[in-house]
Amino acid sequence: MELLAPAGGPEQLDYAIRYGADAVYLAADKFGMRAKATNFTFEQLKSAVQRAHAAGTKVHLTCNIAFHQHQLAELPAFLEQAEDVGVDALIIGDLGAFSLARKYAPRTEIHVSTQASVCNSEAAKMWHSLGAKRIVAAREMSLADLARMRQEMPSDLELEAFVHGAMCMAYSGRCLVSDFMTRDRSGIHGNCAQSCRWEFNITEPRRKDLYFPVKEDENGSYLLNAEDLCMLEHLTDLREAGIDSIKIEGRNKKAYYVACVVNAYRQVLDGARPEAFLRELDCVSHRPYSTGFYYGMAHQTSEQLTYLRNTDWAGQIISCQPLSDGRYQVEFRCRSKFALAGEFELLRPHNPVQPLQMSDLLHIPDSRYDIPQPRTPEDWEPAHREPYAVDEANHPGERYFAVISEPAEPFDIIRVLR
Repeated sequence: MELLAPAGGPEQLDYAIRYGADAVYLAADKFGMRAKATNFTFEQLKSAVQRAHAAGTKVHLTCNIAFHQHQLAELPAFLEQAEDVGVDALIIGDLGAFSLARKYAPRTEIHVSTQASVCNSEAAKMWHSLGAKRIVAAREMSLADLARMRQEMPSDLELEAFVHGAMCMAYSGRCLVSDFMTRDRSGIHGNCAQSCRWEFNITEPRRKDLYFPVKEDENGSYLLNAEDLCMLEHLTDLREAGIDSIKIEGRNKKAYYVACVVNAYRQVLDGARPEAFLRELDCVSHRPYSTGFYYGMAHQTSEQLTYLRNTDWAGQIISCQPLSDGRYQVEFRCRSKFALAGEFELLRPHNPVQPLQMSDLLHIPDSRYDIPQPRTPEDWEPAHREPYAVDEANHPGERYFAVISEPAEPFDIIRVLR
């Protein structure tokens, strides 16, 4: 099965590639369902495609909003540019956009977005007859229904399914709640305010200064608060059902999320026991996990809006030099504040997570906007203030030296347990 990872921006793209994604999906600066993600200009997209292809990773470009009439005029040029930069596939859910893609990007595969809510074989066959290469299944389907649809689909039509990340309370994301409640943030145009997850209460017209919880609970009530999807323990079931590509949700997520989640799914796909990597999925911010609709009805967490995470991204390795005593001196960029007395781990692609000892922490002053280049304390430029010893890294974005117990490579992740 293909492992398809989100790339909300250039950094997420690089970590998705490094930690084992077979393909990434991303958006340009318009027509994608995650308008708040960093996204890519077409100049950046050209470079992104080149970097991905050099690593053997495919690039799928989202063009999956519900198109209104006034948006169609810009679409032909967008599609032509997408084909020119060499994306491997366009993810489209709108029939009109699909038609234009066949005309203006004829050499590029089209994958039918989950926004099209394909949940039966006849719908899949119809999209195939129009030229679709892949169906991204509706997230409301059970595993049994997916398997049956796979059996009745054309053999050359691929099937993709979500395996991890946020779920939407609406049918495959076709929701008007955000648009209604915010007036200018439409979910079907990529700018959802997640209004379904707000705390709701009842007011009484004659006493507008008072509110009454919908449910008597000190945390309020969260009527439409879907749990997150996690299928790490069930990849064999998905493979046996005939799924060609498994998809991780999260184009609004940071690079740390991409690295941890992609690494876990990559390792299990390559034969590791899922139990050994479930903890990795708790390292990133998430709501309570469930298996979505695959084995029955999906669940809501109605008690409270809970985000769980048991680690922080402490540092991003820039360089590593061996020392004579068997330890290693690293330069790293601080990603979040931490104390040297903390408990650390080293996350590397295609390797088990390693407990990590850290000492000799030095802060490199005024380094936030320096050109990032590896160096050692001995060759620090005289024009700068020299590095100085600290017990805490409290300048995210700036660079530090430290001595660690394990070898590391550029872009490896140092994390600290909460």
